Amino acid sequence: MTARVHSNDIQNSLGYLKQEWNKVFPTFPFEYHFVEEMYRNSYRKEEQMLQIVTTFAVLAIILASLGLLGLTALMAVKRTKEIGIRKTLGASVPNILLLLSRDSIFSVMIASLITLPIANFVISGWLQNFPYRIKMSWWMFALAGALALVIALLTAGWQAIRAATANPTESLRYE
Repeated sequence: MTARVHSNDIQNSLGYLKQEWNKVFPTFPFEYHFVEEMYRNSYRKEEQMLQIVTTFAVLAIILASLGLLGLTALMAVKRTKEIGIRKTLGASVPNILLLLSRDSIFSVMIASLITLPIANFVISGWLQNFPYRIKMSWWMFALAGALALVIALLTAGWQAIRAATANPTESLRYE
């Protein structure tokens, strides 16, 4: 049975409902639950899952950014002489930035193409457990891929800018 109770007079309303219940169903005990509590309890597990997923997602982004930063630094060190020669011959900073970040951009795009369909499948299956659900649109996944690309560009770009703005005579001194 469902009854609407005004929030300013809950105790009196519950007393009245218990009296009426005992008149109609004397053999069954009067038990009640508030709908708001039931909804809150049903979504508590999802809120805990959100906190766990958010924590691990942030850790994954930090670790991936550190790995990309290390990879870009290694590429810059390995190509120090090449960058020095290119700068000496007139290459601009944006050209060198593109040279150093092209591989990381390509890697992130390939990773996005692989993981976004898998994420769509997993999220669609998870949403099937809810009575009211949203429809996942393509732009949500494109936004996630673009965000990953921006993070990769910021991470790799910082190291690439350091290498591109370095003095070319330092790298070519011993040649």
